[in-house]
Amino acid sequence: MRSLFLVATVIAAVVGTAAGAVTVVTGAQTAPAKTLWDGLYTDEQASRGNAVFNATCENCHTLDSQGNRPLSGKKFWDSYTQKTVGDLFTFIQKNMPNGNGGSLSEKTYADLVALVLKSNGIPAGTTELVPSEVAAIPIVPKDGPAELPAGALVRIVGCLAKNGPDFVLTSATPPQRTDKTGTAPDDASRPLGEKSITLKFLLTKLDADIGKRISATGLLMGAGGINGLNVTTVTKVADSCP
Repeated sequence: MRSLFLVATVIAAVVGTAAGAVTVVTGAQTAPAKTLWDGLYTDEQASRGNAVFNATCENCHTLDSQGNRPLSGKKFWDSYTQKTVGDLFTFIQKNMPNGNGGSLSEKTYADLVALVLKSNGIPAGTTELVPSEVAAIPIVPKDGPAELPAGALVRIVGCLAKNGPDFVLTSATPPQRTDKTGTAPDDASRPLGEKSITLKFLLTKLDADIGKRISATGLLMGAGGINGLNVTTVTKVADSCP
């Protein structure tokens, strides 16, 4: 009987310890995702990038917001808002130095990305930028998402309606920058928004799809699409809307 009692006591102790461990794991908090403004590079890294820039890039670009092919200011934010740090790295790696893209080391290209970020007021941190670790971080202004510029290729999902002679997407999602035309996997289910945008230069009649959920891609006409969307593709993604 004494042996059975000891065995039961040990089992109870083990179970209790395991339960405590489970409680600790369950209560753990997931660290918030890192953002552009959390310090993705170091000042030393940006300084190395500046030395490379002076030697190989300044004949074609300027770090100021004005001048020949500026890498900061409105030009930068218009080009990269809603893209990612990985997109910025890939562009620089493939195209710089001009006519000799890919000729530098990955570390040197990372230094140049650090320099571009610093030139746009994005603060330094305590660890160097490693492309594979920051590739998915979105480029978004500090005050939050801004209107995308005229000419940006975007995808918008909304409810098709008609306003006079024009077809319009109502309850539409904010324009989402894209690098390809056609639908996305979640177009039929993503939450709709509050925008209304006119579809311009349509090549087909859409009367049969009025009241249905539509995904459209195209170029913004005016900032945020204030003057409409120059349509590239338009596709019905659900028979009801919302």
